Amino acid sequence: MGIGNAPAHHGELLQGMFDCAGGRPQRALVTLTHPQYGTRACFRPCDTSGVTVTDPKLIKARRAAELTLRELAGEPLAPAGGVVEIVSNIPHGVGMGSSTSDVTATIRAVADYHDVVLPQRTIARLAVLAEKAADSVMFDDAVVLFGHREGVVLETLGAALPPLVVVGCDTDPRSGGVDTLQQRVAEYHDREVAAFGVLRAALRRAVVSGDAALLGRVSTASARINQRFLPKPALDDLVDLCHRHGGCGVQVAHSGTVAGLMFDATRPGASEDAERCVSAVEDMGLPVTTVWRTAPAPVREEVRC
Repeated sequence: MGIGNAPAHHGELLQGMFDCAGGRPQRALVTLTHPQYGTRACFRPCDTSGVTVTDPKLIKARRAAELTLRELAGEPLAPAGGVVEIVSNIPHGVGMGSSTSDVTATIRAVADYHDVVLPQRTIARLAVLAEKAADSVMFDDAVVLFGHREGVVLETLGAALPPLVVVGCDTDPRSGGVDTLQQRVAEYHDREVAAFGVLRAALRRAVVSGDAALLGRVSTASARINQRFLPKPALDDLVDLCHRHGGCGVQVAHSGTVAGLMFDATRPGASEDAERCVSAVEDMGLPVTTVWRTAPAPVREEVRC
């Protein structure tokens, strides 16, 4: 038997189109990982070919298991197939990465059965093959600008985000969620692509220097650009509310309904301000889904595309 785990996320700090060394702009994002939610996958081998998932609706997880079995076919005692069981507490359709978490946990579970630790970049490649576009939750020890349709890291921005307190809410609880398969692909104007380059540099500086205020400005700007494609009706009110309570800015799920009001956790009184913000968000009629603090991560060498 093999076991694999993967965290959820709470949308993005930045998402858009970015220049790369190869000359072709790439769609990419910076995920805000949310470790309080996640997926646990269990893989049990069998002698018959093919993969079965205990929840047949999780087609992407099944595909991930098949791809990973193929990737590891040369390993000793490689099975012909197996059964995958998924346990997850991640809400679906709100932009918290439930499918990528399922897929990543499944890949890790199959690899764990083979007693193999796959590199993060291999997991990312397999995840994108399994679901066409993936989030970067497999990179759980660094902040990365991730090409979510190619499965490649454009840049490692730093080891960890500045310490934050995040108040999460659902901006459209009556919508029933977002069907990402039906969502149109964002087509950015040239001025927006240019703005993403500036925001990328600013986010890099925010991560390296631990500047929560700058990070908040970057995320708010990215959220405003995304209003053309998947608008959050209450975004302006949430940004105003966040600033009035001493917050840094607002991040959103660019393909979901959740948003996060961010506070500098190193600032005295930040926790109390966040608590008051919770009440204010609820007074707006929006359900508060979560409140959490970001955690530091091990240092990694900076890598750029």
